[in-house]
Amino acid sequence: MRIGITTGDPNGIGIETVIKAFADERMLSEITPILYGLPSLLEFYLDKSEIIDLKWQAIDSVDTAKQGFLNVLDIGEEFIASPGDLSSEAGGFAYKSLVKAVDDLASTKVDILVTAPINKDAITQAGFKFPGHTEYLADFANSDDVLMFLVADGLRIGIVTGHIALKNVASSLTKDALKSKLNLMHESLLRDFGCTTPRIAVLGLNPHAGDNGLMGDEEKTIISPAVKDANANGMKVYGPYAADGFFGSGQYKDFDGVLAMYHDQGLAPFKALSFGRGVNFTAGLPIVRTSPDHGTGFDIAGKDEACADSMRSAIFMAMDVRKNRVEHKEITSNPLIIVPPRRDFRDSRR
Repeated sequence: MRIGITTGDPNGIGIETVIKAFADERMLSEITPILYGLPSLLEFYLDKSEIIDLKWQAIDSVDTAKQGFLNVLDIGEEFIASPGDLSSEAGGFAYKSLVKAVDDLASTKVDILVTAPINKDAITQAGFKFPGHTEYLADFANSDDVLMFLVADGLRIGIVTGHIALKNVASSLTKDALKSKLNLMHESLLRDFGCTTPRIAVLGLNPHAGDNGLMGDEEKTIISPAVKDANANGMKVYGPYAADGFFGSGQYKDFDGVLAMYHDQGLAPFKALSFGRGVNFTAGLPIVRTSPDHGTGFDIAGKDEACADSMRSAIFMAMDVRKNRVEHKEITSNPLIIVPPRRDFRDSRR
């Protein structure tokens, strides 16, 4: 399995986490990783680490990538790292790394994609016209709708409204949007995560899930009708739940997926419960893409302090999702095939 990995912002911790992930040679036993960047950048961050035995090689074509090595593909963009600095030049390098990796993914030169963190300000200065990776990949794949899915240790949280200002959340929340995200989550739980009968919880928008209309009526007019329609279509969907009590009581453990109404409603509890282990997955795409759940870490960049756990989890999850998709396709095309349950990525390879 060939896995394309973008550098993310070259002044951040992305390359350092890749180095630390693949310093363990066991990581190279099942995949052929290709880092889209610059050999000199890898050497720069390798010199700042205590790792001395990383197996890597510089390549100028994916065709020359070898298993057993971290393959560093020169994307033809010179750059001198300045850890922790925000610059349009760094944003431009991150953008070019992403474009090259996605092009190779689209042409099946690589099988799956892991994206290291970008700085949205820097990459926007370089001409990137999307709120984030998720929206860029959806546009590239001509997907009408996708779902940002945060995953860790059995907790899977999807977001309805994504990267928009909080003041615009309520006006962007519609029954059709909710139904679309529920369909994407249900299909992803079946196809990507091997859940045979997914149970999905839906959070309310307002405090106390609206308190029967006292604190807003979106639960009564939008969310509850969407939940009802989903159940009428054969899904197992429950809610809306008040978000504070739902997470505080541990009720999230009873569900395969949780649908939050806006970014921080889902990501704040997710990161509080699993920071450093989580994975950002884009559901609804024809390709497999994951990312660590942290940012560029400018405050610790170049100090050899970054943790590679989330990068490692993102790599393992991308592998497992692709394998799950192959098995799901085999099962749905031939119902006589019996495939034994796969061990979930979160329970393995720690």
